[in-house]
Amino acid sequence: MTDPDHKVVLRVRGLTKKYPGVTALDGVDFELRKGEVHVLFGENGAGKSTLISIISGAQHPDGGTIEVNGRPVHLAGVAAARGLGISAVFQEFSLMPTMTVAENLVMGAEPGRFGLINRRRVRRLAQERLDEFDFHISPDRLVETLSRAEQQMVEIAKAFRPELSVLILDEPTASLTEEESERLFSLVEEARGRGIGIVYITHRMAEIRRLANRVTVLRDGKLITTVPGGTPDDELINLMTGRVVEDLYPELPEPGTRVVLAARDLSTFDGAVRNATFELRAGEIVGFAGLMGSGKSTAARACFGLERVDSGTLTIDGADLTRARPARVMKAGVVYLPSDRKTEGLLLNRPLRETVTLPWLHRGSISSGPVLRPGRESAVAGDMLRRMKLSPPDPERTADSYSGGNQQKGLLGRALLGDCSTYLLDEPTVGVDVGARVTIYDQIVELARQGNAVLVISSELPEILHLCHRVYVFAHGTITAELRQDDINEQTILRHMMHWDEPAKEIA
Repeated sequence: MTDPDHKVVLRVRGLTKKYPGVTALDGVDFELRKGEVHVLFGENGAGKSTLISIISGAQHPDGGTIEVNGRPVHLAGVAAARGLGISAVFQEFSLMPTMTVAENLVMGAEPGRFGLINRRRVRRLAQERLDEFDFHISPDRLVETLSRAEQQMVEIAKAFRPELSVLILDEPTASLTEEESERLFSLVEEARGRGIGIVYITHRMAEIRRLANRVTVLRDGKLITTVPGGTPDDELINLMTGRVVEDLYPELPEPGTRVVLAARDLSTFDGAVRNATFELRAGEIVGFAGLMGSGKSTAARACFGLERVDSGTLTIDGADLTRARPARVMKAGVVYLPSDRKTEGLLLNRPLRETVTLPWLHRGSISSGPVLRPGRESAVAGDMLRRMKLSPPDPERTADSYSGGNQQKGLLGRALLGDCSTYLLDEPTVGVDVGARVTIYDQIVELARQGNAVLVISSELPEILHLCHRVYVFAHGTITAELRQDDINEQTILRHMMHWDEPAKEIA
């Protein structure tokens, strides 16, 4: 007899989904038990997003069966799935931007009588939901005024419905601070204790170690295996990619000594960065480490002219560019890769070719004076995308039709196409699988090997530990340490991230 604590709440068998030229799911079996966190693990394009889209009713399979609580079901749409207790929080939010937080939270179940909505009760119900999760957001705010992290909180609150039996979380901590992530983990634990089955997608090994009861590995649309949550990281990576952990990071070249970019006592107008002093050298990879909101990203954006500088100086190749606009900074040989590819990086509904070439249309290789050469533009973009190992390497496909990892490759390809001397890469592997990371890491190290200065801003400690010659640690807007070589280790970085009042080492 089946243990009632291990009752299967969701089971799919032989699930298949095909798109033109691609089999996204190939006869996949999957089951979710009551009160477990079941992680879906795999590279971008492995089939994870397709599987959860079908489970949530957003897409229909071409073959296979779905059972909920032992009964075969046909999910006609998202509403039908929700009616069966299935809710999902996707990376692409489903909120209505021109409506309030309260209206979004009760959408589809608005209280009222005779066709009239009781707005006072709407607000009260929304406030109760936000208070339940300790989310400090006004229910009266328009969603379009919220930060991405705040929108993530609203999506989570919306998903936790009273009748919930299956919760799907797709990279839920990607936009959250450490404190917000901890709150999410507590919510997951509470949901697990209530017997809710949770399908959890993440590329962060620490989250898998912390939360997973079981892990199902997908590769190229096929089920590879299902293993216990305590499976070692290197074994999971090997199952997912066929690679061992040691193969992820290339060997670093010898760093150069010529200073290319130097910031002295840099402070931003909004106070997010205060008196920051740092420098980048030719042939060197420098890391900015810190918690979300520590100032590490703001410092890089200030260097590129995207954040207003209040005081201090910024020089690039000896020229004072303290308050220069991005166009002038780019002319000085600096390129910036934004952390949010969706809102700041990609032309989502346009061919990926346009994202790659847009900043460089004036180049002679793409245009003749004011006249664009479309054939040459397509060839240049195609060459770069093949270099980035895009799959498929088709510059005419729209950016939004690619997986997150392939989108990030395209964005990095745009930066590389500029043939610049200084690269500011803000979270270059955010939401990217291990396979795509290998390609990105190889390109970053090759940039340094060619004599370029590279800045890597990352929330992923392994990247900081393995990719960087020097590391600046940020906390509460201040640089708390500059670390070199043997000093670059997890314990030291974490200590300076948390104890922000320790004085930073001075640059020699």
